[in-house]
Amino acid sequence: MAIFKEGEPGNRLFIISKGDVRISRQVPGSGEEALTVLKPGSCFGEMAVFDRSDRSTDAIANTDCTLLTISRSDFEMLLDFNRDIAYKVLWQVTRLMCERLRTANDNLRAFLAMSMF
Repeated sequence: MAIFKEGEPGNRLFIISKGDVRISRQVPGSGEEALTVLKPGSCFGEMAVFDRSDRSTDAIANTDCTLLTISRSDFEMLLDFNRDIAYKVLWQVTRLMCERLRTANDNLRAFLAMSMF
């Protein structure tokens, strides 16, 4: 079951309480390419809360899921009224995005190294 599709507008991040969520993209001529499967405790969709852009991937429930969500407007309200919690959320999301960027860099480096031969 689709949670959201690439290209859709997004305004909330999701935290997996129960179940598995597949993050994927459609590759022209090839079909779906699964990027990762997220487990309980993981969050996804965070970019839409911070950069106000469309969804960059598909998110699909692999199993029955229970998801918690935080909308952009709720997060902005949290920044105004409870900075301590907002700070903790921001710090966790920043660490998550850094981890994902490092993984993407490593994958790109490995791909470029293979394509040189």
